[in-house]
Amino acid sequence: MASFASLGFPTTKAEDWKYTNLEPIAAFKFSRPNGVRKQFSARKLLAKGFADPDCARLVFLNGVYVPELASLDRLPEGVRLQSLAELIKGDDEFLAMQLGRYASYRRQSLVALNTAFIADGAVLVVPPGCRFAEPIHLIYASGAHGEQLATHPRTLIFLGRGSEAKIIESYIGITDESYFCNAVTELIAEPDSVAEHCRVQREGEAGFHTGTIEAKLARGAHLVAHAVTLAGSLVRNDVHVSLDGEGAECVLNGLYLGAGRQHIDNSTVIEHVKPRASSFELYKGILNGAAHGVFNGKIIVHKDAQKSDARQVNKNLLLSDDAVVNTKPQLEIHADDVKCSHGSTIGQIDPDALFYFRSRGLGLAEARRLLSSAFAADVVGRIKVASLRQRLEEYILEKFREI
Repeated sequence: MASFASLGFPTTKAEDWKYTNLEPIAAFKFSRPNGVRKQFSARKLLAKGFADPDCARLVFLNGVYVPELASLDRLPEGVRLQSLAELIKGDDEFLAMQLGRYASYRRQSLVALNTAFIADGAVLVVPPGCRFAEPIHLIYASGAHGEQLATHPRTLIFLGRGSEAKIIESYIGITDESYFCNAVTELIAEPDSVAEHCRVQREGEAGFHTGTIEAKLARGAHLVAHAVTLAGSLVRNDVHVSLDGEGAECVLNGLYLGAGRQHIDNSTVIEHVKPRASSFELYKGILNGAAHGVFNGKIIVHKDAQKSDARQVNKNLLLSDDAVVNTKPQLEIHADDVKCSHGSTIGQIDPDALFYFRSRGLGLAEARRLLSSAFAADVVGRIKVASLRQRLEEYILEKFREI
């Protein structure tokens, strides 16, 4: 708490926050959940979180674990999927060694705020050599009628040497009230482990969301991370990946859809610390109405990270004259034997493509819908969890009926 008091909420004076003003959050008088929770339909929660009813999962309502909505039967032997609060009560030795070691509460004020109010969240530990093909789903639902709540969910994911897992985090809003969800995820991948991590945000229209992902990859580890932002009044996503082992690989895919007066900010940092690591980043945004999108992506190649291969691409599609995007791809290279590239585009729907569709009998609205959906499908199609990919494709196709 002392760190947060010293750092304060980030302001637009900081370069990394130049286009995102957190005053709407700082000005609100949010309260913490009092432990009382109302019953919500499990079916509706799972549907809104794009979750398979049969998947292994933990569900949290306003930051509090709901055991009756969990499903742990399908977990392989040795895999630990538990509530953070339960482990804290039990003085778990592993948790004491790992929690808070990676996301820095001394440098990042929102991480400090989350750490100060750590109460509950999910802990996933996959033992060495365990390869689990089915996804593990973590659902964080926020909102309460007549209350404006602030929650700080914490997720710790640890993949042992040679293990493999697919993890989905869903952040959803369940009321129309304003609330503040400030989430932090720490992901540690031991040598030769493989992880696919999907983070889907479908917050309420008046919901505020700030999320931080801190990932550390050891030698030969491979991470594919997808970030899909579908709703929320003000959303800020921070992703920091450290390729801290030779031959580590990282792929970041992002999709953000904005409408009305939504503000969506994606900030990513990939650090190449050791030699022969590779990274690829593709973020796409589609903005309508008076929505504001921000992409700030940085790749840092350290002096000793020779033979690094890094590529970064950001593409944005504007569907209205009032939509705005600020994009800033960056390369910071301190080594001399690397292969790095970056690029960014901002544009509108190609009029020739619209004419092609309309000349074959489609109306203007349907043509715009199909072209926008195809633009988004380039990112969604990279998700290997078939059930999630299918549900997202259906949601996006339906969403573009409104344009």
